[in-house]
Amino acid sequence: GGESTPAAVLAPKVGSLGVPPKKVGDDIMKSTLDWKGLRVMVKLTILNRQPSTEVVPFSAALILKALKEPPRDRKKGPKDIVHDGNLTMDDVKEIAREMRPKSMAREFSGTVKEILGTCFSIGCTVDGKHPKDVTKEVNDGAYDFEDEE
Repeated sequence: GGESTPAAVLAPKVGSLGVPPKKVGDDIMKSTLDWKGLRVMVKLTILNRQPSTEVVPFSAALILKALKEPPRDRKKGPKDIVHDGNLTMDDVKEIAREMRPKSMAREFSGTVKEILGTCFSIGCTVDGKHPKDVTKEVNDGAYDFEDEE
C-alpha cells in the first residue's frame, strides 16, 4: 500500500493494452496511500485506454487498519511482528459488513466468525477476550445479528 510498483513489472501486463505502465503505477500508488505498510489487492479497470484503480481489501488488512498500528516499512522493518491490539465487537461487525459480499457464509454470523478467525491468526483480542471465546459466544447466541444481512 502506498508504494509504486516498478514499471518493468507492470509493462508486460498493461503494455499490450496500450496503457503506459508508469501511469498505472502512479494510479495504484495514489489509491493505496491510506493503506501504507499493508498488502492490499488493487482492481485495475482499463476503459478506452484510461486506467482506473480500486482498492479491494481483505479481512486481515481491514483488521490491521482497525487496530490503528503505525505504518511499517515491509522491506526493512521487523519481521514476524506481533499484533497484540484489541478490537471491539462493533469493529468486527463493521469489517464483516464490508467483507459480506466476498464471504461464503450463508448468514451474517458466519461472516463474523470468519473475521474472528482472522483476528485469531493475527493475534489480537476482541473486547479483551480471546477470539475463540468470542466465537463460542456467537455460536451460543450471545450476540444478536438479526438486523444484519
